[in-house]
Amino acid sequence: MAARTGAQPPANLFGAALWMLGAVVSFSTIAVAGREAFRELDVYQVLFYRSVIGLVLFMTYGALSKGGFRQFRTKRIKQHAVRNMIHLVGQFGWFFALGLIPLAQLFALEFTTPLWIAVLAPLVLGERLTRMRLTALALGFAGVMVILRPGLETVNLGSVAMLIGAVGFAGGMIMTKRLAPTEPPMTILFYMALMQTPVGLLLAFNGLQWPGLTTCFWLVLISILGYTAHFCIVRAMSLADAIVVAPMDFIRLPLIAVVGVMLYGEPLELWVLAGGALVLLGNYGNLMAERRAG
Repeated sequence: MAARTGAQPPANLFGAALWMLGAVVSFSTIAVAGREAFRELDVYQVLFYRSVIGLVLFMTYGALSKGGFRQFRTKRIKQHAVRNMIHLVGQFGWFFALGLIPLAQLFALEFTTPLWIAVLAPLVLGERLTRMRLTALALGFAGVMVILRPGLETVNLGSVAMLIGAVGFAGGMIMTKRLAPTEPPMTILFYMALMQTPVGLLLAFNGLQWPGLTTCFWLVLISILGYTAHFCIVRAMSLADAIVVAPMDFIRLPLIAVVGVMLYGEPLELWVLAGGALVLLGNYGNLMAERRAG
């Protein structure tokens, strides 16, 4: 094994695992909070209130932080708009599917996002579609087929929505990669909340209602944990290589499967876990390809 250079600190696997546990708990809690919010609100209202709460949080951060609102200045407003409309497709697909399919199936299909990035990156970023990436995509596609079992099971509208959502998440991540060289993370997140709020209002306007106190709690939880989850992932990546950290995220699938069984009486389907394992294997192969390319 090649020794690490002095400029690169040794991996802190225990610390990375703890941060990834925080991400896993955050993502899983968002799913439960979303289900509970759906008892009173529809998907359009949940997305609107999520954006409003996020905007309030970032306005508060801008008002209290040292850099003030100057840190949100940008010369790439069009790119932000494109990123956020694509990402909104991902968010809508995820929350729409949340109310229609078991939680384990939702998360298993969400894991296809990195594979869609591998498909889109050569078209958008000019990256090479290597043999290793093609193999990873084949494994991921096989995993999706195992999860959905078309012909043996009726393909649920929620499953289709989640796959479309995964493509939306992939497109949003690719646009984030294009913005990252000039735009700080907080700026990207600020414009996400700023731009998605009026769109969410437009979509939710006809059925908009003021949520009850309990639902408000779930909405605040959804908004806050959405940011803490990604913060935990960034911290984990800073402590260990992505090829080590990313597979830790797979614990989300068995965990959310247990949550689905305990809270909602959902069946524990081995097909979903097996298909999710194939998708994870495809993601791992994709990470291996990126490491070799780097």
